[in-house]
Amino acid sequence: MGHAWRFIKTVMGVIFRHPVTGATIIPVLSDGRIVLVKRQDTGQWGLPGGIVDWGEDIPGTAKRELLEETGLTLVTIRRLVGVYSSFDRDPRVHSISVLVEAEVTGSFSIGDTLEISAVGAFERDEIPFGNLCHDHDRQLQDYLQDLTVLA
Repeated sequence: MGHAWRFIKTVMGVIFRHPVTGATIIPVLSDGRIVLVKRQDTGQWGLPGGIVDWGEDIPGTAKRELLEETGLTLVTIRRLVGVYSSFDRDPRVHSISVLVEAEVTGSFSIGDTLEISAVGAFERDEIPFGNLCHDHDRQLQDYLQDLTVLA
């Protein structure tokens, strides 16, 4: 599997020759809890988000991905937390993640069951640090320290 994945990543790099841009959301409920999604592929918790579609902007991507992965509605984007561009931040492909904090509302409902297996709301001291997907440990730590990051 390792050799095949390395080959696929190499081919994708040759075809695209540029990192993929995405939006990642820190969804905050009215009671202050942070919403995380559990990934089907790794079984790890993480922040909702995904790739910017052609013709879409970051706020539109955040709104769409949040709804698809959690069933929640984006009320407002509160702030830009950071831009994360390290080549190894996502094990699947070189991607750039624009991280935003968002006020959200609604009820949990998974629309993308191929990617997401569960949705949960966590108090800050309940977040499963050390077992989050991608670089979401760092992203959430930066957020909780009230940083704005370019990494």
